[in-house]
Amino acid sequence: MKTLVIVIHPDIKSSAVNKRWIEELNKYPDKYVVHPLYEVYPDERIDVLAEQKLLEQYSKIVFQFPFYWFNCPPLFKKWLDEVLTYGWAFGSKSGYKVSGKKIALAISAGADEHEYRSSEKYKYTLAELTRPFELTFEYVRADYQPLFAYYGIELNASGEWIERSIPLYLNFLNSL
Repeated sequence: MKTLVIVIHPDIKSSAVNKRWIEELNKYPDKYVVHPLYEVYPDERIDVLAEQKLLEQYSKIVFQFPFYWFNCPPLFKKWLDEVLTYGWAFGSKSGYKVSGKKIALAISAGADEHEYRSSEKYKYTLAELTRPFELTFEYVRADYQPLFAYYGIELNASGEWIERSIPLYLNFLNSL
């Protein structure tokens, strides 16, 4: 069964890590389907029915995005608001269309991991900062999985550092 990877990056051409992850995933079309939201919807007008039908086809769904301003890119929030609708994702006997599907986040973070601790600069772990996503997916009865994060892009954007992320990311995806 393929994994659907929904990429939400507003400027993928200038990305370091996310662009490289997509390049790697595209080498395995039998395992991964990459769905780049900002490319599919450059005007941010989401085709809700198409997105819902796409989700229904996969049992494993990963949302890949850069973490900045302690949140996700705005199109992801809009996507959640428009796609996870009453009667389809929750709230009725015929709803809960993502129920039981494994859903996870794959995040690139600018700061180093140690800065995401109670005694450090950002005071909270990335798992704590992304708890609204966890609650959202639990609300629609999805099987929310622990997130994947690759930290330190602001300080370590070398090709070698980026390449080290590839096996880590692929192992994460394969473990879902």
